[in-house]
Amino acid sequence: MIETKNNSIKGWAEDDRPREKMILKGINSLSDAELLAILISTGTRDESAVDLGKRVLQLTQNNLNSLGKLSLKELQKIKGIGKAKAITIAAALELGKRRNLEEAKLEFSVIRRSKDAFAYFAPILNDLVVEEFWVAYLNRSNRLIEVKRISEGGVSGTVADAKVIFKHAIDLLASTIILCHNHPSGNLQPSEADKQLTQKLVTAGKTLDVHVMDHLIIADGNYLSFADEGLI
Repeated sequence: MIETKNNSIKGWAEDDRPREKMILKGINSLSDAELLAILISTGTRDESAVDLGKRVLQLTQNNLNSLGKLSLKELQKIKGIGKAKAITIAAALELGKRRNLEEAKLEFSVIRRSKDAFAYFAPILNDLVVEEFWVAYLNRSNRLIEVKRISEGGVSGTVADAKVIFKHAIDLLASTIILCHNHPSGNLQPSEADKQLTQKLVTAGKTLDVHVMDHLIIADGNYLSFADEGLI
């Protein structure tokens, strides 16, 4: 479908067209809907690309973090968003996520506190709709050696194998590890299983001379630190 003469962005003043506005005033001058309009490229018979972008944002109450969690099928439920446009939107959001992760790698190559760990793990885990368990491996100076995904599960849980976690620690000659997993439900409170697993890993770490610094639970852009809460 194509935009009608009344709704076509081509009929707008040059300063108001997203692409031209970006060239003239810079990318920061564009609203989220206008950025989406550039990705979407064309609107429908009844709506401009910007209007369509606004409807995409309305699907998640203008929350870009929530938008990043939508599947291709969910995006395609919006009238005017076909497979190609859904793929373009998802790809752009994934690039943004990866950029944030690269920035976190540079900024937090040394992790000393829960805030540092959260800033590093958030780009990885914030948008996931299933639980994943990750571990950061650090040297004696708390400098990051490597980060590994240990397991991937369902909406309500995943399994973390202590043998796998500590094998990586030994292989990497890590002195400290930080545990992290997400709760897609949005509930930050640790389950009894979370607490038992943490204690099991702390105990195993002492035997192997690998310090378990913290265990973070991430949900909806926030986190709970076992260390901060006195749970570790």
